[in-house]
Amino acid sequence: MNTQSSYEGYEAALSHVYDKLNKEIDYGAWADFVEACFNRFLPARPSLLLDLACGTGSMTVQLAARGYDMIGIDGSENMLSEAFMRAENTPGILWLCQDMRSFELYGTVGAVTCCLDSLNYLTEEKDLLQCFRSVHNYLDPDGLFLFDMNTPYKFEHVYGANAYVLEDELVYDEGTAEEVRVSIFCGWQNTYHEESGICEFDLSIFEELPNGTYRRSDEHQKERCYSMDTVHTLLKDAGFELLGVYSDYTFSTPKDCTERWYFVARAVKK
Repeated sequence: MNTQSSYEGYEAALSHVYDKLNKEIDYGAWADFVEACFNRFLPARPSLLLDLACGTGSMTVQLAARGYDMIGIDGSENMLSEAFMRAENTPGILWLCQDMRSFELYGTVGAVTCCLDSLNYLTEEKDLLQCFRSVHNYLDPDGLFLFDMNTPYKFEHVYGANAYVLEDELVYDEGTAEEVRVSIFCGWQNTYHEESGICEFDLSIFEELPNGTYRRSDEHQKERCYSMDTVHTLLKDAGFELLGVYSDYTFSTPKDCTERWYFVARAVKK
């Protein structure tokens, strides 16, 4: 019986439109930053990496294309299905459907990445600590843990009680000479509870069907806002040395208006 508290990740409603909703993310630049961290903090680049909460596999495939042996873990079968299709021309990636707090590997890895505020979805400190401990357990001695988290500024000023409407197109190739283009609309309502640090996201996705009608899917998400001090303390409790926190891919110092923190931590093992 699973006694862990649950966390809410992306499921069927968003898995096939997730990349459209995050199309502004430059995974090439992010992968450059990962490799720059290897050059800065490790004596040699690792060969085997874990991409934790890999989602649709954008970072996993990006790093695999650069010659790293990759493992991708996500708790959503739907997201992993999208990742598997993305990687059809990038063989050799091991995809595992596991809980990010208590995953299991056959051995250790040289570095772990965890991208796009995945850790904010762990809304209990004990779950975040358990995730950190699992990562520490499967890292080589002095291996790196590279992850990002949304900042208090983003929760208060970008999320808040704001609502957004996103519009884009999906392209389907049904094995014919012609592509099928359909419109998608996403209504996104945020509710940030400052006392608990929890932000709730209610999303409604309208996807145009070939006959011109629309299919609606709804999804509810939660993220928690963590302070820098809390993250630092939990990392230390899990056996990590915090090497740096940055506001972008050029190792800039975070400011009050920084929306995303990029953490680099080292696994200390006796």
